Amino acid sequence: MNEIERKIYGLELSLLTPEVRSSVDKLNNLLSDDFIEFGSSGLIYDKKEILERLPANFEKVEYIISDFNAEQLSEGIIFTTYKTDRIINDTDKLTSLRSSVWRNINGNWQMFFHQGTPIK
Repeated sequence: MNEIERKIYGLELSLLTPEVRSSVDKLNNLLSDDFIEFGSSGLIYDKKEILERLPANFEKVEYIISDFNAEQLSEGIIFTTYKTDRIINDTDKLTSLRSSVWRNINGNWQMFFHQGTPIK
């Protein structure tokens, strides 16, 4: 992984941590104002909905990332794909394919698109 890929990998990991998922301020810094998510639930969320929903409905969940890949689409635009295992209550596991698009604005990387697709 090059330096940019390591940076984006770290940001993706941070978005899966309890510290970030429960913090409106941290989420606000990592998500662009035009953020959109196609959730694994089949619902579509914007930044406002994420900032209202995620910290308020925070639950302790463990995420394990595998098969991470980052591709630079153009200067300041990175596309990531990876798989997560979401483990709830140390027993229930949901595996999803995920993709994100990150944009660098004035030296600050922010996610502006994310999609999660559950797999069997």
